[in-house]
Amino acid sequence: MTRPAPPLRRTAALLTAALASLALAAGTASADPTVPVEFGTDYHDPVTAAPPISTPHTKSCSVTVAEARFKDFTPYTGTYTPPTGCGTPGRWSKVVLRMDGSVKGRQYDRLGYLDIGGVQVFRTSTPEPSQDGIDWSVEKDVTEYEKTLSGTQSVDMLIGNVVNDTYTGILDVKVTLTFYAPEPGHRTASATPDQVIPLSDGNSVTTGASLTTPRNSERILAEVYATGSGGGCEEFWYSATTPKASYSCQGGDDGPYREVRVSVDGKVAGIASPYPNVWTGGWSPYLWSVIPSPTAFDVRPLTFDLTPFAGLLNDGKAHTVDVTVVGVPAGQSGWSAPTNILVWQDAHRSVVTGAVTSYEKTDPAIGNTFTDGSLRHLVTDGRDGLKVTGYLDTSHGRVTTTVARTLTTAIDHRWTPDENTDDQTGKWTDHQVVVSNGHVTRTDRDYALDGRATIDSANRLRVVMSLADRARLGATRVDDTYHGDATFTLGVAREDRHAVATTSERYRLSAPGRHYDHTLATEQGVLTKDVLR
Repeated sequence: MTRPAPPLRRTAALLTAALASLALAAGTASADPTVPVEFGTDYHDPVTAAPPISTPHTKSCSVTVAEARFKDFTPYTGTYTPPTGCGTPGRWSKVVLRMDGSVKGRQYDRLGYLDIGGVQVFRTSTPEPSQDGIDWSVEKDVTEYEKTLSGTQSVDMLIGNVVNDTYTGILDVKVTLTFYAPEPGHRTASATPDQVIPLSDGNSVTTGASLTTPRNSERILAEVYATGSGGGCEEFWYSATTPKASYSCQGGDDGPYREVRVSVDGKVAGIASPYPNVWTGGWSPYLWSVIPSPTAFDVRPLTFDLTPFAGLLNDGKAHTVDVTVVGVPAGQSGWSAPTNILVWQDAHRSVVTGAVTSYEKTDPAIGNTFTDGSLRHLVTDGRDGLKVTGYLDTSHGRVTTTVARTLTTAIDHRWTPDENTDDQTGKWTDHQVVVSNGHVTRTDRDYALDGRATIDSANRLRVVMSLADRARLGATRVDDTYHGDATFTLGVAREDRHAVATTSERYRLSAPGRHYDHTLATEQGVLTKDVLR
């Protein structure tokens, strides 16, 4: 259900998650020279500037995993069987998931997921349709799940939806997996995990899960598909205020500070900053009619390196794993955090022993400063860190691993008492360094949100929005930046909104031997620019 009261970004966003984005083919698309003065009943299908997934020039085989029409909260269930004729199951060079969808009429954005063998392999949200209907697709590299995909498995998919006389859009989707035969010499045995252990079902926050890992584990990661959703305040968690600040979405004493934690036997083992996802109904739906916000159609899991705890987890006993979101008021729902555990095993030893040798963790430092007046103002600053060292005695000698992670949050929120003016900026950093026997791996992620909303005397809502998703992964740099400006009339029939919007996205990637730079732009739902440099 939509968030109660104020105007701005809460225009439309229900629960449950799913699907899609289409990276356009290389080159420059011809722009339609006819741009209407306002949105009509039809506009361009959703597209993103993200690069297409590179695939090898080897034999490929495709399997349909799910095909369903989602119109309520009934999940699709089925059975997956791996293909034959594209190499040994579990040893493919690449596996690519593709979801194709269509919807028409009127519908909210919806969240969805796909589980195979209990493992969440895909999480997404849907676009909001035009009256005449849209088609969209999204692709994801799912090679890391190839061991799960090597045998017959159950399939569970849900994009929770509501269809009635008002919300008419039925989500018609098809999911396929394409498998590529091996490229000789292009992969190592350690490229993908030996096991993927699911800890929760499609929409759960993981609490009190029991985990028993193989006794010869030598690398362990947790991946958490964390999303604030449901149309309530946690969908816009970065806007939550402290109880002293009068605002329609109040949080706890931590205000808008959020942090995702993984704990093992009650001890914090990993921390991460969540990405400020904006679904396609958030703030103003016309911002996202063609170009979705970064990560909205392919929700990226947060990854936690638990390798320093492998010696503890290898004792053959069951351990308790909890995933929590710091900052959420006690008893308040609104987060989903399904979790997978990825395990790499020592091929030459049945039992690998070790221990945690160093552990540094303090409570996060969170500050909120509120100023009341004709323009209310909340400034939030937060910082947290974790550093853990552990060793393992493997078949190839002792391996010592140190994981150090630092998070920062900086949010500046200003609004008038009636919330007809509501502006905020947010910046988050998530920096991690992993040192394993002298080999250093850095992962630096930086997120930014700048949203400015006003409602004028004619009840016209204008939202100017920027979002950024930037990362440095070793020698690879990624910069995905979105800008939009949308205006429409509130409280009237759809045909009387007189909506206008200009939006753009630029996706840049720089890696050894590869450079990619793609820009898209739209006006009133028409794709006016598509340039690939």
